[in-house]
Amino acid sequence: MDSERNNQLGRFLRERRALVRPEQAGMPAQGRRLVPGLRRDEVARLAGLSAGYYARLEQGRERPTRQTVEGLVRALRLDEQALVELYRLARPTAGRRRPGRVERVAPEVLALLNDWTVAPAFVLGWSGDVLARNPLANVLHNRFVLGDNLLRMIFLDPGGRQFFRDWTTTARAAVQDLRRAARQSPDEHHLRELVGELAITSHDFRRLWAAPEPRGALTPGSRFHHPDVGDLHLRTEAFPIAGTPGLRLIAHPAEPDSPSAQALALLGTLAT
Repeated sequence: MDSERNNQLGRFLRERRALVRPEQAGMPAQGRRLVPGLRRDEVARLAGLSAGYYARLEQGRERPTRQTVEGLVRALRLDEQALVELYRLARPTAGRRRPGRVERVAPEVLALLNDWTVAPAFVLGWSGDVLARNPLANVLHNRFVLGDNLLRMIFLDPGGRQFFRDWTTTARAAVQDLRRAARQSPDEHHLRELVGELAITSHDFRRLWAAPEPRGALTPGSRFHHPDVGDLHLRTEAFPIAGTPGLRLIAHPAEPDSPSAQALALLGTLAT
């Protein structure tokens, strides 16, 4: 994270801290207080952090993990709009994870991916992690802040609703995929962390996750928007990767000679 974003994050935390009244957070409000809202040590305690670590966050000298961001969301009582802004500024790291499923993209798959120049293509892990992209997919997704996981792109990223024109259809299909992964590996720590993060930070995810599961397989939407080339109408083709259960190669080809094919060709010039 660059110093400018660190400074923006620190300013955001200070401004939000000043908006929380002590009594809202269950803190004693008696006596003279030198700062509006909460003190640094109070935010740290509410978020489960050390006072020194939180002070370094406000000073722009630390990059938070996702668990830290989740604690700050609770401590600062952020609404959904402020929550999205916090994730945009923090770009949190994954933090330490318990040993779990290791997903690697084989060199021959990477070579195939990079040779595929006519359509955006990427490798999707079993819980929605984007493990690799070809150059065209890199440009197609270049406006995402939380581009490491498809679920985060859909539900948490500030640009998700603008990019996925068929947002509801795409969101329902992604939740169905995540349910399938959860049934197959109910004790997988990474997946439980992802579901918890999405449930805490997205009202729409909570609603879809709690809803009855639809019958039959759902397909994601076919309409996308990129600010450099406008609207795109692309198919979604999914290919299981032999030898690596759960991994899929996802491609978004356009109909030949269509306006969307011309827009992809223009995006390709940006990729080079």
